[in-house]
Amino acid sequence: MVLTDVVERIPLPALVINQDGKVLSYNHLLKTHMGEKITKGEKIYNAFSEWETNHSSKMIMAEACGRRFVFIEGPLHDTNDLLLVGTETQELSELKNENKELKKLTRELDAIIENSYDGIYITDYKGVTWKTNSAIEKLTGIPKEYYIGKNVSALIKRGILKNSVTHRVVKQRRTVSLVQENFAGKETLITGAPVFNEEGDVEKVVTNIRDLSDLNELQSELGKLNELNNKYKKELDLLKNKTKQLNGVVINSEKMKLIYDTVDRIADIDASVLILGETGVGKDVIAKHIFTSSNIRSKKGEFIKINCGAIPPDLLESELFGYEGGAFTGASRQGKPGMFEMADRGVLFLDEIGELPLLLQVKLLRVLQENEIQRIGGTKPKKIDVRIIAATNRNLKKMVANGDFREDLYYRLNVLPVVIPSLRDRRDEILPLVQTFLEQSNRKYDMTKTINTELKDFFFNYDWPGNIRELSNLIERLVVTTPEDNIQVDNLPYEYRETKETNISSSSIVSLKEATEMAEVKVLGLAVEKYKNTYEIAKALDTSQPTIVRKLKKYNLNLNKGEG
Repeated sequence: MVLTDVVERIPLPALVINQDGKVLSYNHLLKTHMGEKITKGEKIYNAFSEWETNHSSKMIMAEACGRRFVFIEGPLHDTNDLLLVGTETQELSELKNENKELKKLTRELDAIIENSYDGIYITDYKGVTWKTNSAIEKLTGIPKEYYIGKNVSALIKRGILKNSVTHRVVKQRRTVSLVQENFAGKETLITGAPVFNEEGDVEKVVTNIRDLSDLNELQSELGKLNELNNKYKKELDLLKNKTKQLNGVVINSEKMKLIYDTVDRIADIDASVLILGETGVGKDVIAKHIFTSSNIRSKKGEFIKINCGAIPPDLLESELFGYEGGAFTGASRQGKPGMFEMADRGVLFLDEIGELPLLLQVKLLRVLQENEIQRIGGTKPKKIDVRIIAATNRNLKKMVANGDFREDLYYRLNVLPVVIPSLRDRRDEILPLVQTFLEQSNRKYDMTKTINTELKDFFFNYDWPGNIRELSNLIERLVVTTPEDNIQVDNLPYEYRETKETNISSSSIVSLKEATEMAEVKVLGLAVEKYKNTYEIAKALDTSQPTIVRKLKKYNLNLNKGEG
């Protein structure tokens, strides 16, 4: 091989000199550093400004073109010529730094692997163990040093390992996982991931071994904590002292807050509920709330409602219990399921239960006692799982005394009684309800109507015999029929205007608290019309600004201009 070719193959700056120090050959790496300074046939000492030889170490320190070099000399075979191979000292320093950094990274990697909670097992593509950590000892019961240099196939053959993902990872060229028991009978999750080289071949396999028994225990504990957290959250929601709005019903009075707290608590208690209250107080809303709040019924079945007073008695039985095909004249050939079947695993809401005929009261009692129904014309009873919620505006105890309602059925229904007060007994909710129904009607009819203070005062003092339903209907009527944007007392229907003077001048005696609230509404209503902000109102009424803000919020009064 030609001398020039030999020198050119060396991956570092290199040259050949004879015994006289003349340059015989050099490679392109040295030429890159030296440029025109290096020339064949010239003495090497002429190319370098410094040239110092250490004969004992065969090392030469040299300098040229402002760069320092280190060369190591050695004889060429069969000649007296010398081969000098070296590097620039700056490159040597960089190599030292890189080596130092590499050692640091290696130490850090070793520390990370060693301190991992999971077992880590690293092999080459043939399955020979390259590295592992101490965590594998507690998972397999065998010291980590035993694995080094051994092939996973041999370890499986000897029964030390039950399975290995290494060969699967190499074959499938992707991450592979499997679950198996360790020596102690605990479940472990083994996940192997491939490490590819520059050619795209699997070079190594990193296997992670995790003890699932600890994870299962943690998940179990987490489930208990989440369950406890949900319980606390529900309790906190129940205890929150603020206005809530559910399905269009404002809950602002202490009486209604207590009722909703109660129905939230009984939502998952699978017993009959009897809701009592005047017409229009929202008994159906309470019934639907019990259903939607239930974690059992709302997920399994439906909420079915039937008004016992709206269906003729001769049709009510077939509506409740259903009928078989051809059971009576005009009956469908396929038959029809009744309300009880439709509400299976859910809730059946029997509204106006006081209107239920005595004959059907007997059949309803049988359903409650035996949890089964029989269709009209049917021969076999059918098991059902239905929660009964009943409601009435009538005095069932008085009906029992008069013989109009079965006593045994009354006690079957009255397991969890809920009594809803009339709207006149929870006046704190009147003005918030007015605002709610006004916003609903404005959205429905694409309007922007407002209600003036005098009319709000009338709403607050009116007795509302029809309760929430009457209030809702009146607001919607006023929004539709009032030509102006601001609804006033004069826009009230005649029957309400007729009672307005009576309500104001000769109303029945009320409690001091109600009288105070009526006076506050009147005074605050005039104040919000006259003053621009709550600071001016507070000054005029000789009280604090926070008190004014709280009172305005309580009575749902808004400033017509300026800040609130």
